[in-house]
Amino acid sequence: MKLKANRRRAAPPEIAAGGLRLDAFVPYRLSVLTNTISSTLARRYATRFGVSIPQWRVMAVLGETPGQSVNELAARTRMDKVSVSRAVAGLVRSGRVLRRADPADGRRCELRLSAKGRQIYRQIVPMAHHYQSELLGRLDPVERRTLERLIGHLDEIARSLAADDRGEGE
Repeated sequence: MKLKANRRRAAPPEIAAGGLRLDAFVPYRLSVLTNTISSTLARRYATRFGVSIPQWRVMAVLGETPGQSVNELAARTRMDKVSVSRAVAGLVRSGRVLRRADPADGRRCELRLSAKGRQIYRQIVPMAHHYQSELLGRLDPVERRTLERLIGHLDEIARSLAADDRGEGE
């Protein structure tokens, strides 16, 4: 889907009046929603497995695509490299992730789930699916499809704006 360039609209009255009502500011609302969801999942994962949200995100990516580097994990999860490095270090210390030098490029380290990490991953995946079902189960099918479409579209727009900010959009 191609984004329409410079689709400008008048600012909503609550913003145009010079103030910012947080309850009407979509980036803030999405951040609060994400934090609410993440903290709920974090409690569930921490209680049962001692895994933080950044660690789970790393494990989820490695469970799906083993052999990633820290830089690739940071790009995939959109977490900063420091957070990813800390999560990886904790997972390596706990024996959940294995690190080895890439045979093709000694400067790059490949990361994989260990047997212990794969065991935890296999237990968390159903929990994650269950939580998503709990969260989305109260939406009707049309609302769910609309939400998926809107999330995809907002992600595309946000990426385009980020590229513009980096000077890549020209």
